[in-house]
Amino acid sequence: MTLHTEFSAPIEQQPQPSKSKPEVVHPLWLRLTHWLNALAVLIMVTSGWQIYNASPLFDFEFSRSLTLGGWLGGGIQWHFAGMWLFGFNGAFYLLMNIVSGRIKRKFWPLTPRGILRDLGAALRGKLTHADPRHYNMVQRAAYVFVMFDGIVLVLSGLVVWKSVQFSLLRELLGGYDTARYVHFLAMASLVGFVALHLVMVALVPKTLLSMLRGR
Repeated sequence: MTLHTEFSAPIEQQPQPSKSKPEVVHPLWLRLTHWLNALAVLIMVTSGWQIYNASPLFDFEFSRSLTLGGWLGGGIQWHFAGMWLFGFNGAFYLLMNIVSGRIKRKFWPLTPRGILRDLGAALRGKLTHADPRHYNMVQRAAYVFVMFDGIVLVLSGLVVWKSVQFSLLRELLGGYDTARYVHFLAMASLVGFVALHLVMVALVPKTLLSMLRGR
């Protein structure tokens, strides 16, 4: 008797649809530096207003409810604490942007014509923010500006802090008194950027979620 054994052909496994994770919009290092910078700016601006009130440049003072430190000495101590955080965190942020190539990918190309085009679209309410991975020309210009503004803040702050030690830098900025005005105007520009930034976050809440979760 001949036995015939039948073997069924193996059933071909159908490929399962891959459940790919959402693409990372903001890497961890960027999110950490962003929130540390937010803390540093809050400390430096409010303590700086306390210092300003002790020797105003203009014919107004900031409300005490908006200042940090309680008095001149306290404001200076808080300002120095925020200064180190702002300086080292900002330097790390710039270095990582350059080394990783992010500064080129995210902020270039940047052209005056493109800025005017996107600014016009924004004023007409036609500028979309569908993909948080890509910045429009207005966003690119704003972020590049605030990077340079931060550098100006640090350099003018060094002159105000150690005018004698940074004498060359003091002369390049036009003297101690001019450096104070430069420092104040750079601070005002930073505050304006933060205010506009918060408005945009309120209009597009998903940008906040991506800065918290990375996706």
